Amino acid sequence: MNILFLCVGNSARSQIAEGLAKDMFGTKHNILSAGSDPTGEVHPCAIKCLNDIGIDISNNKSKSINDLDKIFLDKLDYVITLCAEEICPVLPTKATSLHWINEDPANNNFNDVQLNAAFKKTRENIYNLLKKFMIDNNL
Repeated sequence: MNILFLCVGNSARSQIAEGLAKDMFGTKHNILSAGSDPTGEVHPCAIKCLNDIGIDISNNKSKSINDLDKIFLDKLDYVITLCAEEICPVLPTKATSLHWINEDPANNNFNDVQLNAAFKKTRENIYNLLKKFMIDNNL
């Protein structure tokens, strides 16, 4: 199964989803993330919140949809967007599209404690959505 997680910056939500899904679903599935306007880096709090549960995404890169392999895109099974307040990217594809509303935890007005709490909340929300996805798709 080919799964793509999309958000705008590909620095937080979609990176968390990619890391969790790879850990939960194993290597028999092709799982990637991308953004419509990538920031160029993975947010340090995204790396930390996954590292806290034993998942290392420190080598991940923030990437554009245009950076993805055409063969992967042509064989997509699911495109899962993770946006809330901003306009989510749209990918013209025959793949099943799902939208999981998640607020962006990377809020510049948050202090360190608030940032860590927001990222943990996002991680837990995405984890629960992935558990339901696993059950619904017999993974």
